[in-house]
Amino acid sequence: MKLGIVISSNDPETVWNALRLGSFALGQGDAVHVFLLGKGVECESLDTEHFAVTKALQELADRGGKIDACGTCLKLRNAETGAVCALSTMQDLYHLTCDCDRVLTF
Repeated sequence: MKLGIVISSNDPETVWNALRLGSFALGQGDAVHVFLLGKGVECESLDTEHFAVTKALQELADRGGKIDACGTCLKLRNAETGAVCALSTMQDLYHLTCDCDRVLTF
């Protein structure tokens, strides 16, 4: 299965759980494509004592998951993509929704 995960939250627990689901799905043999949108592009600054968001992000990438970040959303925040995220567009999000068997939003 191809799983699309759209993250538009900057709540550490929500983002951490979404990334954990993606890593689990990769372990089950599924393909996973994550798209960071809106507040979701802030995910690399969300680490807390209880939620290691950047570690979960890196683990998903290391397991073969694809991670894109909305370029417009980053620009609005005067931010850049991190080491594991590719700069992307609405066209990329559109293709994710067309190509994936399931799309979940967080």
